[in-house]
Amino acid sequence: MLAVRGIVKEFSGVRALDGVDLDVRPGEVHCLLGQNGAGKSTLIKVLAGAHRPTSGTVEWQGREVRPTSPVDALRSGIATMYQELDVVGGLTVAENVFLGHELSRGGVTRRRELHQRTRELLDRLGHNRLSPGREVGSLSAADQQIVSLARALSHDARLIVMDEPSAVLDSEEVGNLFRVVRQLTADGVAVLYISHRLEEIRQIGDRITVLKDGRTVATGLPVAGTQTADLIRLMTGRTLHRAFPARPPVPSDAAPLLEVRDLALRGVFSDVSFTVRAGEVVGLAGLVGSGRSEVLETVYGARRATAGQVLVGGRPLRPGSVPAAVRAGMGLAPEERKAQGLLLDEPVYRNITLSTFGRFARGPVLDERSERAVAREQIQALDLRPVDPDRPVRTLSGGNQQKAMLARWLVHGCRVLLLDEPTRGVDVGARAEMYELVNSLSRAGNAVVVVSSEIEEVLGLSDHVLVLAEGRVVHSGPAAQIDEHRVLDLVMEGSAA
Repeated sequence: MLAVRGIVKEFSGVRALDGVDLDVRPGEVHCLLGQNGAGKSTLIKVLAGAHRPTSGTVEWQGREVRPTSPVDALRSGIATMYQELDVVGGLTVAENVFLGHELSRGGVTRRRELHQRTRELLDRLGHNRLSPGREVGSLSAADQQIVSLARALSHDARLIVMDEPSAVLDSEEVGNLFRVVRQLTADGVAVLYISHRLEEIRQIGDRITVLKDGRTVATGLPVAGTQTADLIRLMTGRTLHRAFPARPPVPSDAAPLLEVRDLALRGVFSDVSFTVRAGEVVGLAGLVGSGRSEVLETVYGARRATAGQVLVGGRPLRPGSVPAAVRAGMGLAPEERKAQGLLLDEPVYRNITLSTFGRFARGPVLDERSERAVAREQIQALDLRPVDPDRPVRTLSGGNQQKAMLARWLVHGCRVLLLDEPTRGVDVGARAEMYELVNSLSRAGNAVVVVSSEIEEVLGLSDHVLVLAEGRVVHSGPAAQIDEHRVLDLVMEGSAA
């Protein structure tokens, strides 16, 4: 169905793709793997018509094609779902599904036909509970993905490219996504599936292509016959022997750095209490919507608690005040780092010094030389790549963007670090580096709180874990004394209560 041969893409003399080969068959899920910066996003944009290749060919259904725009690619039957969903919040489900090829006559929308056609597409995807007239901005991320899939099918797409489709989904929503994918492939639709979660590849994939440094290092590998260790070696060029670093014991006399007492946010969560000592990592587990991220934001002062108290170093914080939290030595790396944590078009050094401008002020002027010097120290200490403080932070991989966020709080001298989904969108090699970094931060005497949608990650990183369901703590105890199955049981029992 799709044959990519020797694709090269250069940007200002830099090769992002250097001879990529790939073929996708009708009705299969072909998984595209690689570390951040391997070339996956560039290849996707070539297929979507957003980039024109420097050389090489793309054959689609037996003939060479050169899509000049995403609209051109869609017309030929290739649809792309990016990680940042492209739904329009102010429009209805039906209006989003037929966006760009509206059903109208004489400039007037044929609303009855629009809703009927949308209903047929949603039924095909097994989501007849979604109303065509509902405003898309009110939907969950999982339902917005279904809207994007329905839009692809409205163009009669025969190949759907899915870029990290499970990144913002909980385990139940991922299961629903996989059910929809299997329905599509049963109809002969091909799916090119990109994910950093290797366990997902085992569940949904048929064959695998691996990219490294813009090159194809393996293609057409059968999922059933390929070991995870071999995939990691192909992606990283090395063998990772241990998923999570061993946790050193927290000294029994370690002082409490963060104390959360009976914290509540009306309508979201209630009676949340925990303590994090110097050198300790505490994890918060639960489904999307359980209140995990909201707890971190309330501790940090981004939301004003309706009850309870937060203390740092034994001193209570003023509720609802981020400046007070930062002054007390607390930093937050938010779930949506691009939208909430980084100035994407600013250089790396400016993102690192963002919370400490006063230190570099010389009257009304910032001492940029000093900013760069401090940033270089953190770049070296955290092994942030590339080693260029002037590079726009938007051009960094997900793992290095996360390091830039952490570097900001280390420059500030924060002792309490709140990490919300620290490895979202981060490849397997960079994940291992992030896990080591969390471990080293705690060994240095910092208090760390980690939120993650991946239960294995919470348990593997933490000394102590809290399980949340429907805004309530349903379990609190040592991470070593609970496993993934028990956490899921607690989550489901708590959600049903």
